[in-house]
Amino acid sequence: MSAIKKFQVTFDCAEPERLARFWCEVLGYVVPSPPEGFATWEDFKRSQAPEERDSWFACVDPSGVGPRLFFQRVPEGKAVKNRVHLDVRIGTGLVGPERLAALEAECARLIPLGAVHLQTLYDGHDACIPMQDIEGNEFCID
Repeated sequence: MSAIKKFQVTFDCAEPERLARFWCEVLGYVVPSPPEGFATWEDFKRSQAPEERDSWFACVDPSGVGPRLFFQRVPEGKAVKNRVHLDVRIGTGLVGPERLAALEAECARLIPLGAVHLQTLYDGHDACIPMQDIEGNEFCID
C-alpha cells in the first residue's frame, strides 16, 4: 500500500490574491508568511518584475491538516462549469431541518464576502447549497 501524499488544490483565476483571501474567509485558512528574505508580501511583490507581480498567491490551513490552496493568474476567463469543485463540509452529521439551518447560516455568512447562492437542494433529510466564489467557480456548502 502506498503512502498518503499531501496535495494542493490549484485555481486558475484573474486575481490570485483577492481569490485567496476570499477562500481564507470561507475556510478559516491563513495567508502564509512571505518568502524567505522578505518582511512582507508587499516587499516580495516589489522585488518581482512587473509582469510577474500578482501572478500567484496561496493560503494554508493553520492546523496543517487541509491542503494548501494555490491561485495562479491566467489570461482567459472562466468559460464553463468546473469539472472539480470544493465541498465545504458544514453539516456533517446533521440531518433534516437542523442540517438545512446550518447550511443556510453559512450561506448567509458567505454572501457578504461576495459568494453567490445558486440554489438550495433539500429533500427533507439531506441538503446541499451550490454557490459560486467571487470569480464564478462553483462550490457547495454541504
